[in-house]
Amino acid sequence: MVGIIMGSDSDLPIMQEAIEVLESFDIKVEVDIVSAHRTPEKLFDYANNAHKRGVQVIVAGAGGAAHLPGMVASMSPLPVIGVPVKSRNSIDGWDSVLSILQMPGGVPVATVALDGAKNAGILAAQIIGASDKCVLDKIVAYKEGLKLKVEKASERVRK
Repeated sequence: MVGIIMGSDSDLPIMQEAIEVLESFDIKVEVDIVSAHRTPEKLFDYANNAHKRGVQVIVAGAGGAAHLPGMVASMSPLPVIGVPVKSRNSIDGWDSVLSILQMPGGVPVATVALDGAKNAGILAAQIIGASDKCVLDKIVAYKEGLKLKVEKASERVRK
């Protein structure tokens, strides 16, 4: 199972891409809003207990100051993938990117591109696939599908 959390419901349209890609790999997801600044007690509970509920990877999306992924990573034993979200109060998204990317030693957060929730979902699936052959086989098929799309597009362009 993958936990998908975000700082605000306004992040849901971006984070939906992670939900959809994980569901396409038949990976169960739990989704919640956990604000680092407005619900710190909920953040502490989530980060400390997600692994006890069977969550294997956490995908955390946040905009603006974007403390959510790093705070969760500081408390959780699980891998955390941060999704910087370009929000209405952000500085072209750079504040979010740098807040998630620049973690201190010992508190890693895998960081994807601005609004890159789809890649976060794929990375979460790959992490799970490292120990789950069924998921790994779906990742292999997905990657093969990407290759075929490029080859077909290349054929059309050459004609």
